[in-house]
Amino acid sequence: MPTCGYSSFGECYGQRNIETQTQTRRICNCTWRRSIFLLLLCTVTLFYYYTNITPNWRTIWWKQYNATKLWSLSHSPKIVYPKPALALKPLAKNVSTVTEPAIFKNAGEKLETSSAVTLSLTRPPTQMVNRPVQTPEPKPAPYVSPGPYVVEYPYEYHYVINEAKACEEKKPFLLLMVPVAPSNRAHRDIIRQTWGKETEVMGKVVKLFFVLGLQSGQPRPELQEQILKESQQYHDLIQSNFLDCYKNLTIKTMVMLKWMDSYCSTASYAMKIDSDVFLNVQNLIKMLSNAPKKNYLSGLVARGAQVLRNPKSKWYLPVSLFPNPVYPRYALGFAYVLSVDLAKKLLEASYHVKALYIEDVYLGLCMQYLKIPPTDPPNWGYFHVFPVRYSRCAYSKIVATTLYTTTNRVWLWNNFKQPGPLC
Repeated sequence: MPTCGYSSFGECYGQRNIETQTQTRRICNCTWRRSIFLLLLCTVTLFYYYTNITPNWRTIWWKQYNATKLWSLSHSPKIVYPKPALALKPLAKNVSTVTEPAIFKNAGEKLETSSAVTLSLTRPPTQMVNRPVQTPEPKPAPYVSPGPYVVEYPYEYHYVINEAKACEEKKPFLLLMVPVAPSNRAHRDIIRQTWGKETEVMGKVVKLFFVLGLQSGQPRPELQEQILKESQQYHDLIQSNFLDCYKNLTIKTMVMLKWMDSYCSTASYAMKIDSDVFLNVQNLIKMLSNAPKKNYLSGLVARGAQVLRNPKSKWYLPVSLFPNPVYPRYALGFAYVLSVDLAKKLLEASYHVKALYIEDVYLGLCMQYLKIPPTDPPNWGYFHVFPVRYSRCAYSKIVATTLYTTTNRVWLWNNFKQPGPLC
């Protein structure tokens, strides 16, 4: 007999089938509700994770974070937006800036960077961002002096005052290059009133230039202004950016040679002459009329000059720097003349010869490197390193001599140039 309370087995089986189906529907409905709840929970969790923002349920917030941007954020690397209080400060001095690439060109476009990179932005990613890079300023290499007996050369010195076109109008036969201190205006004016004013001798064009460095010692801004005005008046100053002092005479000479090679290579000869020297320009032109046109350097040539080892000497050199007991042949620096083609060759030699502070010795070492010996003048009495006692006859037979500091050089010149027999 059936135990389910129905009259037949079919009715009992049908009733159980209906109950089973009803129970199945209840289970499915419960599972579907749970699935929707879990899906919403996951959506909210992912929303917080990728946006890292606190939702504001106002309409403005929904306009700012529309569905398209949320989709882009969910498919891009994590971007951290710092708070306004952490915005970058204004650029400090010597801090460079770089422009990062546009992260988003348009809403919905893919992020244009590697997913391994984390960016910190202070603006929405739809804008170009200029960020200062706070890199530590590199410390300059500490200055290392070459020592008390060597100067900073070769080095690319520049001209503060230049006469770049001085040799374009007339091709000079002879350049008179006078190294002088920036503050020594008196010597420059004396030379302009004496042998420096001879611009044409025996049909040869002569050009005068003074070579200066930068003032040393206590800064005097008014001095440089005076030098600029002097240059505008006379157009005979060449000033470079090295410190003008006795030790840097070698630099001054090499700057002089560089200027000759760069701006006046059409000249035939050049004379380097100190400001306290008397020059007989006419005798110099006569001497050069028969001189070699190339590889020529002449003056009072020293042979077998001893290297001074006494540390108290003005021209002391230690054995460690210059082991030879004697110098090679060189022309004394108070006055020597050279063919202008030698300027380029001496500059090339300077890259191979250590620049000693004794200017004329250094030039002799460069000549030795070039294997070009200095040439004696045709008359042994043309150049005098010690002052010659003045007389019109004596000075008519020389080319150059140093003068006593007490000598009235303007009077001497005017007396020497006055009409009448010299001897």
